Amino acid sequence: MIPIPDAVLLIAMRQIGDVLLITPLLRSLRRAWPRTRIDVLVFANKGGVLEGNPDCSEVISVSEKPDLAEYRHLARRIWRRYDLAVNTLAGDRPHLMALLAARQRIGPIYERNWKSLWKRAVNREWVWLDNVSTPTVIQNLALLDCLGITPCYEVVPPHDPTAETTLDALLPFPWREIPYAVLHLQPNWRYKQWSQEGWRTLMAHLAERGLRVVLTGGPNTEEMALAQAMAQTLPATVTSLAGQVGFGVLSRLLAGAACYVGPDTAMTHLAAACGVPTLALYGPSNPVKWGPWPQGATADQSPWRTLARPWQQQGNVLLLQGAQPPERSACLPCHEEGCDQHKGSHSRCLDLLSAEQVIEALNALIGKLG
Repeated sequence: MIPIPDAVLLIAMRQIGDVLLITPLLRSLRRAWPRTRIDVLVFANKGGVLEGNPDCSEVISVSEKPDLAEYRHLARRIWRRYDLAVNTLAGDRPHLMALLAARQRIGPIYERNWKSLWKRAVNREWVWLDNVSTPTVIQNLALLDCLGITPCYEVVPPHDPTAETTLDALLPFPWREIPYAVLHLQPNWRYKQWSQEGWRTLMAHLAERGLRVVLTGGPNTEEMALAQAMAQTLPATVTSLAGQVGFGVLSRLLAGAACYVGPDTAMTHLAAACGVPTLALYGPSNPVKWGPWPQGATADQSPWRTLARPWQQQGNVLLLQGAQPPERSACLPCHEEGCDQHKGSHSRCLDLLSAEQVIEALNALIGKLG
């Protein structure tokens, strides 16, 4: 047990979804140490998911590939500023950041050999990283054992106090009164992507059932162009907000939705946290490790199994895994980056997932729409 620290640095230098999934750990620290300064170190443009988070004192950003000048600037900014660094990552760079920042450090260790000796030496305590069978939320919360703190399992959505005003201005229908579905079409990586034909069929089905459809997406040109093009297929029913709003506004949008459908991406994790009925479309990704954390879940084990047919449901989340390719007897989930094992690869299991299967799963989640 360490004395209550005056300042803590929580290190979460990964992608947006990973940053969202550190919020149960952040809330646990805040409840245990209400007067402590708790800053969070993230990659640039990944901290928006902490917008309005009451447990975070300050978000500090660093480029994913900083040059020497940026490293020097960051080092001066964090040098011995903290009493404790809580590192959620097993890589070399996060451990070095923790070493620079704080007098005492805890973090996860992946290698069970001599390569990790220096990490074990510089940490006050550590936990072993399980990248297969321990959910990310539970893996992060395991660090609390080093501190004697009771875990809080709540994934905390971001908050923007102007969200409702923003939605009033952008949505061409009275969104508080008319039921709508939120769809997120495009993940960061091709290998997690469902077919455009499937999305079109799903949008038409939702329109037939009397739901408006709101498309979300990131600010990159390709993602915005896809969402806009898909919206034009049913312009009277479908609206694109891709690239137009932050995560705080998206949280409010999700909280009022009749349902959400999306692939393995940060928006799907956010939808699960917001409590909306969430249909998650998973292919190669390991659901045991990376499945969405349902709102209200408190178990110290994964809510998800490796493979379930025709789907599996926990709380407000139904997880639908892609179709098993007929030429492969047992490849789903393969845990690889698509069939060609790189981020730009296709995934045949998702290519084969039919719109009919998705619609059937969605109806099972929220009942017959309309």
